[in-house]
Amino acid sequence: MLDDDGIRNLLTEARTIALVGASDRPDRASYGVMAFLQAQGYRVIPVNPQITGEHLHGEFVFRDLNQIGEPIDIVDIFRNSVAAGEAVDAAIAVGAKAVWMQLGVVNEEAAARAEAAGLQVVMDRCPKIEIPRLGIAAVG
Repeated sequence: MLDDDGIRNLLTEARTIALVGASDRPDRASYGVMAFLQAQGYRVIPVNPQITGEHLHGEFVFRDLNQIGEPIDIVDIFRNSVAAGEAVDAAIAVGAKAVWMQLGVVNEEAAARAEAAGLQVVMDRCPKIEIPRLGIAAVG
């Protein structure tokens, strides 16, 4: 699990974030976080099988991570703690550099699998909170 310096480095070096559990509903946290991350200069690729093929904040929505077909720096997971394990396994399979489990999402077993596979892990945090807290400037 990354400390503040590790989170700062991860967010500074990352350019592409796949957001698993992206929602097209403005009242959902994932909707606002995606827009915030885009405003910070990240390319955010939404992943949600229920709205596959639609566009969200100008990006095509993919069914799952293995459809994306390009390098992913961070897989940001907006799923419940149990379902996060499947998203972590998919992140490992596609060669993502890191997994980020959102506030309230805690899956120690999945985090251990990710770390064992060489991925960086952030759990129970939100980049929309961490970026201003850590004073991270816009990327790109």
